[in-house]
Amino acid sequence: MWMTRVLSASLLMLGAAAAPAVADSSPSPSASGDSAAPAAAGTSFRTATEIEQGRTATANGSAGDYLYWSFPADSGQRPTVKATVKLPETHAAETWQVDVYDGLRRRQSCQYGAQTRTAAAGAASVELTCVLRTVRAWSEQWANDPLPGTYYVRLTVTDLTTGDLGLPVDTELRVDSKDIGGAAAVDGSLAEPLVPGIAVRSEAQESQSESGDASDSAVLSSIEPDDGWSSGWWSDRWVWTAIGGVLAALAGIGGYALTRGSGRPSRVPPGA
Repeated sequence: MWMTRVLSASLLMLGAAAAPAVADSSPSPSASGDSAAPAAAGTSFRTATEIEQGRTATANGSAGDYLYWSFPADSGQRPTVKATVKLPETHAAETWQVDVYDGLRRRQSCQYGAQTRTAAAGAASVELTCVLRTVRAWSEQWANDPLPGTYYVRLTVTDLTTGDLGLPVDTELRVDSKDIGGAAAVDGSLAEPLVPGIAVRSEAQESQSESGDASDSAVLSSIEPDDGWSSGWWSDRWVWTAIGGVLAALAGIGGYALTRGSGRPSRVPPGA
């Protein structure tokens, strides 16, 4: 009976500790069409428009243009990029594609989603989706795993007729992430996130500290997660590890209680 009470109390305590971690892992909803979201897109990697996750960015362009955005992604997140292209009333069939690159400008493959779609003639719009792999805190140099840092989104048309080239289009882009938690935890982390210009800034800051100059150095991408980089160091992995340890200790105590006997001396046979 006492073992049951101890086990129940331990599970209740660990469940209460795990509740905040589970609540933090769910993404917070954000209304689309936020007035603070950018209403333009860049035309190259260097001029990519910075956007925050959870906000819908809009841009006007022409069929045939390359449209670029950038967003930050931290370890443990699995970003989902959704793009919508509103087409003119009259047009022929055309194919649109959305590509995602990391801070090293390595093209990242989509885990699933319609990355390329063909809009039929006269279609009002086309929707594209790219769900990336989970961002890892560390990876081998030869691997192409997604790592913490800046990610670039490129939206363009890959197949259209000459008569439709240059027709005006309206685009919407939104990036949301799911926090995978301890399931994606690895032993290791990057010294710095893959943000263009951050290494140059670090070297400049060191030289400035030696010379006494406190002026800031330019960084090509200044946007970062709300809680800073590597904000997901705490995950449910810690909670479940603690639960496993407590259950193992209780199992050991229970096994000992069942096998140690009553503690009374053994019965001496008559005539001994």
